[in-house]
Amino acid sequence: MLTHLSDLIVAANVGIMLFFTVAVAPTIFVVLPLEWASAYVRSFFPKYYLFLGITTAIAAALAGTPLLQGSLALCALVFFFSRFWLTPRVNRARDEKKPQVFKTLHFLSVALNLVQLALFIWILVVSLRAA
Repeated sequence: MLTHLSDLIVAANVGIMLFFTVAVAPTIFVVLPLEWASAYVRSFFPKYYLFLGITTAIAAALAGTPLLQGSLALCALVFFFSRFWLTPRVNRARDEKKPQVFKTLHFLSVALNLVQLALFIWILVVSLRAA
């Protein structure tokens, strides 16, 4: 029962991540003026990473096997790393007009997010096969 709850949390997180990646992010900078879009993104990402970190930690605690628990715990740690270490540095690089540092850190945040998304999908596939 609890392992199914873990799977549901992971599936919800996949939905959140895909929706933001496919629908929200591409639209923000097209529809909103750059100043507003930047303010929105700065406000959104700390909440995004914190929410996904907390829900992923809960999913890890409820997961059915040590492999899935460890994988989810690692994802949760990466979300917290992104929230508390990476995001402030991305913002600082933008504020201090350091485009190369910003580009590198932003690429890192996107790459980590994609790896987490892929890991979530792998976790769901493994869980379905085990069921």
